[in-house]
Amino acid sequence: MTYLGQFALWAAFLVGAWGAALAFFGRWSERPALATAIGRSSYALCAALLVAAAALWKGIFTHDFNIEYVAAYTSRNLPDYYLISAFWAGQKGSLLFWAVVLSIFGALAQALTSQRFRAMLPYVAGIANVVTIFFVAVMLFADTANPFERLPFTPDDGRGLNPQLQNPGMIIHPPMLYLGYISLTIPFAFAMAALLAKQLDAGWIVAMRKWALTSWLFLSIGITIGMWWAYVELGWGGVWAWDPVENASLLPWLTLTAFLHSVMIQEKRGMLKRWNMGLIVGTFLLTIFGTFITRSGVIASVHSFTQSAVGYFFLAFLLVAGILSFTLLYTRWPLLEPEAQLESMVSREGAFLYNNLALLGIAFSVLWGTLFPILSEAVRGTKITVGPPFFNRVNIPLGLFLLFLTGVGPLIAWRKASIANLQRQFIAPLLGGVTALTALLVGGLRNPWALVSLSLAGFVLVTVIQEFGRGVRARMTMHNEGVPIALARLVARNRRRYGGYIVHVAMLIYFVAFTGLAFPAKTTVDLQPGQQTTLKSPFGHTWTFTHLGVSQYSALNRRVSAATVELLRDGKRMGTIKSEKRQHVDSFGRKTFEASTEVGIRSDLLEDVYVVYAGSPDGTERASYSLLINPLVGWFWIGGAILTLGGLLTMWPGGPQVKVARRRASIQAGYTVPLAGVAE
Repeated sequence: MTYLGQFALWAAFLVGAWGAALAFFGRWSERPALATAIGRSSYALCAALLVAAAALWKGIFTHDFNIEYVAAYTSRNLPDYYLISAFWAGQKGSLLFWAVVLSIFGALAQALTSQRFRAMLPYVAGIANVVTIFFVAVMLFADTANPFERLPFTPDDGRGLNPQLQNPGMIIHPPMLYLGYISLTIPFAFAMAALLAKQLDAGWIVAMRKWALTSWLFLSIGITIGMWWAYVELGWGGVWAWDPVENASLLPWLTLTAFLHSVMIQEKRGMLKRWNMGLIVGTFLLTIFGTFITRSGVIASVHSFTQSAVGYFFLAFLLVAGILSFTLLYTRWPLLEPEAQLESMVSREGAFLYNNLALLGIAFSVLWGTLFPILSEAVRGTKITVGPPFFNRVNIPLGLFLLFLTGVGPLIAWRKASIANLQRQFIAPLLGGVTALTALLVGGLRNPWALVSLSLAGFVLVTVIQEFGRGVRARMTMHNEGVPIALARLVARNRRRYGGYIVHVAMLIYFVAFTGLAFPAKTTVDLQPGQQTTLKSPFGHTWTFTHLGVSQYSALNRRVSAATVELLRDGKRMGTIKSEKRQHVDSFGRKTFEASTEVGIRSDLLEDVYVVYAGSPDGTERASYSLLINPLVGWFWIGGAILTLGGLLTMWPGGPQVKVARRRASIQAGYTVPLAGVAE
């Protein structure tokens, strides 16, 4: 099967190169048959890479340890569900996964794009093919990158997965993040196709909007699941450490979020055409930058692959793609003149611009903090680490400003807000924010950042409730519908708008959860069986931890030492928590990795009890523990579920269609009179 896989990679490379050459040098616009051939090259490329993927799957599930990749990331005693994740666990497999999925997306773009945008599809196919064959070329020509490389001998067993990767998050997090990264190639391809074809009306935006939303949703889910994985697996008790690879995943999410907001100004007012092109190009380049960070080894990270020359292939591709993209944008600059001018900063356009500036400010600070260790080493010869204090100091104020704008955007009118509009729209949300602030002060909270964050959350929540309430009341009046029917039909007919509001609710929940993490309670203790310790939670509860003992046993592919504690909250028994030290072994009982820790967690809506067993120093049942009480962590996962719901609703097929033709009309917040012929 490895020979079949290798042959499939070469076939994919040749087919993809042929399709790209036809797209860029075949003058396809004058020959319809040629355009059809270009589209079919996408399907052939996809088929070849699916064969390559099937060949690697075959090697993984049949334990063909003569394949170097299979021996490095699987073992005979590795559970089957982790055999699935082994496909993308290492650098070689993840490169193939990326190429396969991108080829699928490229084929879907050809198959699903509306007929009215078919003129751009040959260029879309060509660009998608170029990016795909780059990944194939890396596998074929870079050292230690071919997933079908064979060993000179066949081991009796493989090494298996790193213990930190033997977590359910491994099955979901990397694919979601990869899908977000990979699918961004399609919006980029449509943007470049529009520039190449000089079709610079709103058509390219309409053609790629679903792809952009899909990318954003995948990135959002991937980042959230990554936060959960870090929380339950790494044992430090947090969800975000400003790790370079974490930062690399956040960067395209920030710029894509900015694009999804600013593009509405282009749709409704014909403004920010150049800005939006730059944003989508920059977002794509950030996905390549993130891949470089992950694969080069130039920055230390718990998430990155080992030092490899592969990273420099991505650096070269990043530079070439950036130069070509921005050069093309520069040559089309006169064709991207805005159709209208900003009339007032006190308008929805102004709010979206502020939103963009805040998001890009955060993105710049994250990028600078991530790159600074590399730059300091290159210039001064010493690597200076940039830690969480820098990122928090810069991004907390920007994040709170962004949260404020999340509430302002839906309320303020297009073009120019009147005093009457501001009074009508802002009274209830401001009262919501003031009420939240008053309740927090009465409750004894004095931290200024926490007060601002939670008060703004109240402001945004009332904003969303107000927008839903007005829409429901309007339908009840106009159509004589009950509340449930009016709400369902309101959302169904305005999915993009109200799905966005649901996403806003999710974001304010994230802010609330992050605020809670600023008030942990923690201690480190050594306990003999039967001994107790107590910890006061931020919500005033007294938690008592009683060490019950340490037990040893074998399970699946590991030997386990498990320490158990009994929990009491304010004297009431709340059950037990078990934390483990795990020594993974192969099918012959040989140690494969250093011992790892599995944390114990008890969660509710207010706080998490987080127990980390650090070991038994003297070999007895005495146990060393790190104990934490983390407020509001569970709301991260609730926010993630709500965000997913809002994202799916926004991109769900159907609903009013976006019209490219531009019409001027006035609009006030709270009304659904479209501008530029764009339905909400």
